[in-house]
Amino acid sequence: MSTSNANAASAAVSADGAKHLAAGHHVALRLWENEAPGEPKPLSNKPYETVGYVLKGRAELHLEGKVTPLEPGASYLVPQGASHTYKILETFSAIEATSPPQV
Repeated sequence: MSTSNANAASAAVSADGAKHLAAGHHVALRLWENEAPGEPKPLSNKPYETVGYVLKGRAELHLEGKVTPLEPGASYLVPQGASHTYKILETFSAIEATSPPQV
């Protein structure tokens, strides 16, 4: 069995800005920490499903033409293949799980 795990304080930051915390065969966990406000990134669609939970800050999830506000305590789902982007409104931190795992 191949798995990985890391402490958030020492986890390496990937090119996309996420800290990859743990990964197994079917799911991975990552942390977006203190993402700065700014313009939305280009729309994208990913070959994996994402569920997330907002720790702090505010953002908007633009998903298939619908805008959902994200604030502390909110959870969200981005289905596999769905067209989406995020607009960070206030310094933002969230934890996400992806399936299949993205590391």
